[in-house]
Amino acid sequence: MNLSSLTPAQIEELVKSVTERVAARLAQEDVKTIPPTAPAITSCSVSCSGCGQCADKNPAAVINIIEAGANRVGSQSSKVSTQDIAPFIDHTLLKPNAADNEIEKLCKEAIEYRFASVCVNSAYVPLAARLLAGTGVKVCTVVGFPLGAMSSEAKAFETRDAVSKGADEIDMVINVGKLKSGDFEYVLEDIRAVARAAQKRCVKVILETASLTDDEKVAGCILAKAGGADFVKTSTGFGSGGATADDIALMRRVVGPQMGVKASGGIRTTEDAQKMIAAGATRIGASASVAIVKGGASAPKQPLAQGGYGS
Repeated sequence: MNLSSLTPAQIEELVKSVTERVAARLAQEDVKTIPPTAPAITSCSVSCSGCGQCADKNPAAVINIIEAGANRVGSQSSKVSTQDIAPFIDHTLLKPNAADNEIEKLCKEAIEYRFASVCVNSAYVPLAARLLAGTGVKVCTVVGFPLGAMSSEAKAFETRDAVSKGADEIDMVINVGKLKSGDFEYVLEDIRAVARAAQKRCVKVILETASLTDDEKVAGCILAKAGGADFVKTSTGFGSGGATADDIALMRRVVGPQMGVKASGGIRTTEDAQKMIAAGATRIGASASVAIVKGGASAPKQPLAQGGYGS
């Protein structure tokens, strides 16, 4: 299915259908806590009392999982100017061979251009935290990166360690295999484990959208919201594809205005960033950040497997 070929009514139906399925599955698995905006889902007794709380008896109620998304979030009426893009950007360097001097340069650029954060691997959190102290630029790091297939306990430990060393924001990779398997309870608890370990720091859930069907993208957004995350994010930059405006628009539709949406992977020009912001992105992950805010020519694209697209 091609998202760009769907009508608004078809997208609405897609979101509603997946929401009901996720809620029904969680009810079957006896997951009792959904976000504060939604009624708790409890498993039925052996003799159904018709309480109307489960998806089977009252599917309309559980759609409140995405209550904030009920009103469509429209595109911005005009393009964000070049100088206004900088506060949207997580200035990113996640390649495995990044050296200290490159991290230092990253931080200096982030201070100069007033980017939202720098996004680095966790070994560089102490260095970035020291260089950015008092500047207003946040330190973002990645957890369960780039595969997302680590245990929840490992992700939680990684998060606590990063926070203790100065991380302000955590970009965690969802367990893509569990999501594709329909094991929504596992995915939900995986996100919750990181959110708890983050101790109220900003948590972004990376869906790796290029590996997902549209139904799975919707389910991932619902679970991220239910798990207490602050953002949903498209890509690691190390997968088979990056951000698209269609995916950003769908993600924004699902999570509503209260959550952030981060576009990452393959964003290398001012026009790329403007398209993502117009589609509903509130954060951009990019390694070509300076070129983006200067409005100049972008660097040649490198294969995703080499980390050339950034986070």
